[in-house]
Amino acid sequence: MSGPAQPVLDWLLGSDVAVQFQVTRDLLHRHDAARALQARIATDGYGAALLAARREDGHWGRGFYQPKWTSTHYTLLELKNLGLARDHVAARESVTLILRTLKGLDGGLDPDPGTRPTDVCINGMALGYCSWFGADETLLASVVDCLLAQVMPDGGFNCRSTRSGANHSSVHTTVSVIEGITEYQRGGYRHRLEELLAARDSAVEFLLRHRLFRSERTGEPIHPEMLRLHHPARWHYDVLRALEALAAAGVADDPRLDDGLSLLLDRRRVDGRWVANRGWPGETHVPPERAGRPNPWVTLRALRVLAAYPR
Repeated sequence: MSGPAQPVLDWLLGSDVAVQFQVTRDLLHRHDAARALQARIATDGYGAALLAARREDGHWGRGFYQPKWTSTHYTLLELKNLGLARDHVAARESVTLILRTLKGLDGGLDPDPGTRPTDVCINGMALGYCSWFGADETLLASVVDCLLAQVMPDGGFNCRSTRSGANHSSVHTTVSVIEGITEYQRGGYRHRLEELLAARDSAVEFLLRHRLFRSERTGEPIHPEMLRLHHPARWHYDVLRALEALAAAGVADDPRLDDGLSLLLDRRRVDGRWVANRGWPGETHVPPERAGRPNPWVTLRALRVLAAYPR
């Protein structure tokens, strides 16, 4: 696949500064210019709006997990996905706060620490943003231990395995853990890294066996929403998020990606852009972009995937 047409690049470079940063870094490979743009995420546009909503106690919303999507957990996830600088002081302070005060008995993060096992999906996402913002490895170690204790026999992960005894992995949870492990590896952490990478390999294979979105029993799509493109994805799984997670993890091209890549190419408009479907219901810090219109984030993410897996 050839690179994006100049009109698409110009349109992307006229978007939020976080989009400009990632386009400049990942599509144009102009790293000095990208660093200058990244520094502006804290003071301009979307990133500045999220940081302005931070409370004096270091939390957002009503605390760690409520409400969706303005809580501390989902705001830190969004700031990581925007590309806010890894050494941003306020983000690092909030990460340290939750790691010091919200550990459950199994070592994972718990919105209401008590006797119940913690949520694997939350821990997978948290591993990602805590690693991005440079959390102390000694504070992260118990989250890693908790995740490794929850690998399922089919190779993936399921948040319901600790609550209702689910015996088949969830694509939603599995992709969250894959993303978290990738950021942990990129952050240079060492605690049980080889075991985590083996767990990521088995999780990737779980998604590939499903050709990203198909039932192993029937071959039909697991859910129609998985075929649609969303931004932000939050905790939800769709084919674009899956492809992006595998590309970020350095997964080699594989014929079992073809269905997902074909779907992504089919979604591209004649002008070289992609649209987003409706957002997931919930409170947000910034009004979501309207569905059905060309979406800079979905376009950027799709182009990044197709650069990794040319067709």
